[in-house]
Amino acid sequence: MKKISLSLIVLLATGTLSHAGGDFYTVTPYEVEDTRLAEETYVEEVYVAPVEEEEVYIEEVENITPPPPVEIVETAVVERAVTPPKVKNISTNGFYAGLGIAATRYQTNCSSNCAKSGTANTMGVTARAGYDFNQYIGIEARGIRTNFKSGKGTVKHAGIFIKPMFPVADTTNIYGLVGLAKTTTQGSLQRTNAETLALGAGVEVDLSKDTPKDGRYGRVFDGKGDQEKGLGAFIDYERMVVKSGAPNLDALSAGVTYDF
Repeated sequence: MKKISLSLIVLLATGTLSHAGGDFYTVTPYEVEDTRLAEETYVEEVYVAPVEEEEVYIEEVENITPPPPVEIVETAVVERAVTPPKVKNISTNGFYAGLGIAATRYQTNCSSNCAKSGTANTMGVTARAGYDFNQYIGIEARGIRTNFKSGKGTVKHAGIFIKPMFPVADTTNIYGLVGLAKTTTQGSLQRTNAETLALGAGVEVDLSKDTPKDGRYGRVFDGKGDQEKGLGAFIDYERMVVKSGAPNLDALSAGVTYDF
């Protein structure tokens, strides 16, 4: 029954197509293959439009008002008066004083007929005080007195001297002595009472610790050649009587000083 129904449907459809003017054709196997090949090898071409460069349009602006000029304002500089720091005055001066021991030698200068001839050595004390005007010149008063008799006599000596100096280091001076002195001797040797020229030379060394100080010194040469305030030491030789026919009177002194 189903086969009969299907046959009727096919016949109706065939008749309808023949009346509508349709054509029937048979598809050969090679035509199917060509169609499939065409479908497989087809490449779709995509059209890309060229990119056009964008034109930059610069609008010309006319009648541009320039900015106003910059006004330069001058600022007045006020100078303040700077008060210089107060300079401290450092009190220094050229005064000094010293004390030490002295060994003297008294040697007569008599002819062979002199009843009192010979040599006497005595020891005593020496004192000195002076003022240095600068590092090259000063003045000094000094005296010697022997208190310990050694055989035949004693010596007294005092004078005032010009003191030329030469600094050889910051703490050392070499100095000379040129002056007038009174010298007397007592004892069994040839007696002497003379006011004559006296000469000497010595070395003095500063023993204080010199440290720089900020300020104005009383002397520009302070600190040079035993000029600093403090203790010092000295040693010198003096020919107490420089005169023809006078006995040889020599003194070797050593001691300490204090610079004010």
